[in-house]
Amino acid sequence: MTDAETSGPGGGLPAGRHARQAPGGKRAVLDVVKRIAGGRMAKLAFVVLCVGIGGYEIYKQWNDIHHALDRIGPLACVAALGALLLYQFASLRTWQVLLTGLGSPLPLNAAGRIFFIGQLGKYLPGSVWPVLMQMELGTAYKVPRAKSGSAAILTLLISLLTGLVTAFVTLPFAAHSTQYLWVFLAAPVLIACLHPRVLNSLLRLAFKLARRPGLDEPLTGRVLAHALAWAFAAWICTGLQIWILTVALGAPVGRAALLALGGYAFAWCAGFLVVFASAGIGVREVLLIAALSPMIGAGPATAVALVSRVVTTASDLLVAGAAAFRGPRLRHGQHLQQGRHNETLTPAPIAEN
Repeated sequence: MTDAETSGPGGGLPAGRHARQAPGGKRAVLDVVKRIAGGRMAKLAFVVLCVGIGGYEIYKQWNDIHHALDRIGPLACVAALGALLLYQFASLRTWQVLLTGLGSPLPLNAAGRIFFIGQLGKYLPGSVWPVLMQMELGTAYKVPRAKSGSAAILTLLISLLTGLVTAFVTLPFAAHSTQYLWVFLAAPVLIACLHPRVLNSLLRLAFKLARRPGLDEPLTGRVLAHALAWAFAAWICTGLQIWILTVALGAPVGRAALLALGGYAFAWCAGFLVVFASAGIGVREVLLIAALSPMIGAGPATAVALVSRVVTTASDLLVAGAAAFRGPRLRHGQHLQQGRHNETLTPAPIAEN
């Protein structure tokens, strides 16, 4: 072996060995960055930063916010809460329809117990906790973990997809400005993704990337159409609660309807995608305020965002509490009738990462 092969310039480390070590060093740095970014301290710091910035903005605009809260009044808050309870039911039906399509039909009471209590996991950082909680709660009703987990993931994906479609087909009309017309370029693509053949292909890809077993068989067009209808109904209900609050502040009825529907849907989707933020806290409010401010002003928009967060949390707690105290409980040895499928009583494990 020659000197050129065994030593680098200036008699340092071998050139070949140095070249091989460099990529490894970069990977080590990337691993450290990933560990830090994915650690609890980084997530906590993100939440603290959002709360701090939000608190400072509220402090600066407190007079306007206080007057706006007085103008909204308790009646509008109760009406907004009622709209969100309808949203909760529509979301439950989306999940129940998908679970039935996967071969594990459940009565409404049992489905509500699993879904509503499991949804409280969204207040933990990361989007995986509702899925894990629903998987565990489903075992009490002899629902295999693979199927309850698949239904939960499908519900999240369909909610995200329908939310983006809702935002993209309403915001350009609500803004009355050409600056939002670009979203029409994305709307046809998203609408095409709702076709059963395309959506099933996307679902197979999503499960593959998540290293989870795919669906036993594709969802039928009828099941997907039923689930999509309930998902769009859920978005109408969330838009209704924002519309009630903004109209109470004197917003124009027609424009407020489109902006409330599209603005909230877009803010929710963005908050969902930022996994550091528990239940989208901070991210959702910032985007909702940005959408509503041109119509009603920054102070009133902040008041709407705050009231919306409070009534949303209240609706989550109400339905989870009702499900916990009034939901059916299985006795020892009792089996729920699963209808058209005779499933094994041992839950099927989901593949680990």
